[in-house]
Amino acid sequence: MANLYKQDAPFQVYISFKKYLDVLEHIRYNDRLEYRVNYAKSLIEKTKNFTEFRDGFQDVSLLEKNEDLIKLLLADLFPTGLTNNEIKAASIPLSNITFNYTERFKAILKDAGKDFEIELRNIDDDEFYVFCCCLILQSYFKRDIKSSMPFYYDIPNRQGIMKHYKISVNADFTEVYPTKDAKIPSEEVIDTLLENLDDFKLWKKYFPSNSWVLKGFTIVSLVDCTSEVALSDLKSAMIQIDPEDLSPDENLIEIFKSYFDVAHLSFGLMLFNKKDQQLEKLPIYENVFTNHILDFWINTLDEETRKKTFNNLNHNSRPIVVSNIENLDHDIKSMPSFRILRENKINSFMVIPIMKDNELIAMMEFTSPIPNSFNGIKLKKMEFFTDMILFSLNRFSFEKNYQIEAIIQREYTTIHDSVVWKFRNEAEKYFNASLAKKIYTLKQITFKSLTPLFGFSDIRSSSEKRYHLMLEDLNQQIDALHDIFSLINSDSEKYMLALEIFENELNNDIKADSEQRFQRLLRDEIHPFLQGKLELKPSSEIKAKIKDYFAKVFIQTNLFYTNRKSLDDSITLVNRKLADVLDEAQIKAQQIFPHYYERFKSDGIEHNLYIGKNIAPDLHFHSKIVHKLRYWQLKTVCNMELDFRNFRKDLPIDLNIASLIFVYNEKIDIRFRMDEKRFDIDGAYNSYYEIIKKRLDKALVKDSTDRITCPGKITIVYFGMENQREYLDYISKLQKKDILKNDIEFLKVEDLQGITGLLALRVSLA
Repeated sequence: MANLYKQDAPFQVYISFKKYLDVLEHIRYNDRLEYRVNYAKSLIEKTKNFTEFRDGFQDVSLLEKNEDLIKLLLADLFPTGLTNNEIKAASIPLSNITFNYTERFKAILKDAGKDFEIELRNIDDDEFYVFCCCLILQSYFKRDIKSSMPFYYDIPNRQGIMKHYKISVNADFTEVYPTKDAKIPSEEVIDTLLENLDDFKLWKKYFPSNSWVLKGFTIVSLVDCTSEVALSDLKSAMIQIDPEDLSPDENLIEIFKSYFDVAHLSFGLMLFNKKDQQLEKLPIYENVFTNHILDFWINTLDEETRKKTFNNLNHNSRPIVVSNIENLDHDIKSMPSFRILRENKINSFMVIPIMKDNELIAMMEFTSPIPNSFNGIKLKKMEFFTDMILFSLNRFSFEKNYQIEAIIQREYTTIHDSVVWKFRNEAEKYFNASLAKKIYTLKQITFKSLTPLFGFSDIRSSSEKRYHLMLEDLNQQIDALHDIFSLINSDSEKYMLALEIFENELNNDIKADSEQRFQRLLRDEIHPFLQGKLELKPSSEIKAKIKDYFAKVFIQTNLFYTNRKSLDDSITLVNRKLADVLDEAQIKAQQIFPHYYERFKSDGIEHNLYIGKNIAPDLHFHSKIVHKLRYWQLKTVCNMELDFRNFRKDLPIDLNIASLIFVYNEKIDIRFRMDEKRFDIDGAYNSYYEIIKKRLDKALVKDSTDRITCPGKITIVYFGMENQREYLDYISKLQKKDILKNDIEFLKVEDLQGITGLLALRVSLA
């Protein structure tokens, strides 16, 4: 049995002309007009030997074999006088198989190309199956079901522009009936089915595949609604902004091509920065949008004229349409910036300001290499979606600001997600009081009786490296100046002498203000002298050396900065990588129990965690949570060290890190300091914890000159044997996972000012 559908369906489908032949039979025996009677009789006679026309058939090849006869049979339904105007064909019900086309339909399909296959737009297999079932309910069970789902064919024209045609279907010549295998659902079941249109399996249970028969043919009529569909697609594309993924819809250009009926079209949009009085590109659309006309327009005007133009747009925001650039004034075409249009083969364009409350929000451009692609009629079509562009820009602006606020909160403030609820509660009270015209004083935000966790991964000897690299930079700068002055000779003796004095001072007896005095010499005397030499048109060798020298000078300080920049870049990379590992691990830590978390970047990464019931009062808090987070912290610091190993070789300057964890058993309180906009330890007693933290960085092993921290090892500082046993258990777990080695050191920490009795474990990474 042939299957006339690509998809699964509840029907066995047969092409049949029975119902139409019945209409002809009725005319033959009942019509009073003799020519109508004779016409019907003639058609019936011509088809009487083709029993399959009445009984139904599934062999699609019969349509082509009997093409002329079918055309004659359906002549009343397809008038010759309308064949060049109507887009019409006969069709197998709910199928992409069509036949007996009007001449206009034939021409459309011919332009689409031989390989084009006509298919319904945007309907998946499950939707199709349920729609077929609804047709059974409507036809056989006489349920009044009006489908709100429009059907479309998408057919490209000769220029490659996608045209959209809405389909209307005449099913007068079809019939539906059950096979012996069909299930006849009760009225209650039908009601349940209609309440669950998305439940494909339920529909298939009561309407199994091929359990019904659909016999006959339909007539499909197409209406070109390309503009309406393109407008709808455009609105959808511009409304659907995903705040998690602000990525462009690359189909936007194709939609515009269909909407304007322009085969070769480019689109550009730039936002207007009111503060800086300039247009700005949308970063996410840089690879999709063009800005050729806007670039030309900006480059044509000087800054003052451009600002006046933007200001005038608030009073006169008329769009610009140029059908053919050859019709522009000679003065415009002779401008240097006009080459932007020539180079990009732009021969027709529109520029449209987008306004809100008489203020410029953005500017759009449409360009085409084909002259006369744009005109006043095309511009008129803009009116239908200008508001949608404005809505989309407002939405983009809202999402942009939302994301910026999120970045500010994440990167620049310490109001962590775990404690936002308390700020929100207080802000809500303040807001409600202001609505009621009452005075409300914001209360302090505090969290009491918290267990702290502290750790750092410190970049070792970064200050010493920075000092030596500073000397390298300054010596290289002095050498470069020596080279220049040795070529200039005249007028440079005093500078040569000053450089020798500074060089000797830097390398033998550097003073606190040596660098600052060198800066002043460069800024006030040497650099003006060299710039003056450039203006006197020196020899090519001197000119090249001076230019090369200034290329290496860091403008803000007048000093060479190459080596120190490599160090700063290396530190920035280390900080970012370590912070990423820590932040990613934090997501899992918060799942153990919500807690306050903060980290700081300097020459390394420092982190604080504060855990307690007050952070999440609705959850059950117990001591095992602290143990789980302590193990998480140790494992995470190990992972930071291991990750550092992997990217260390890629650093511009070789660096090393040393990591430490401090274990503190006493509970502490934290308070949000309004003046500094950050949390801090609350109360004099709790400040003891902060003092210890600050002094651990440079602490030494007792009776030794070695620091307690060591690159390649994790140091754990604590007070009592209970903590020692706890962390030996954690270390044992990580040793079994081949993260740590079996070389534990038991150390005493030197007495710090006001702090005695600190112990330490130190263990190497595997």
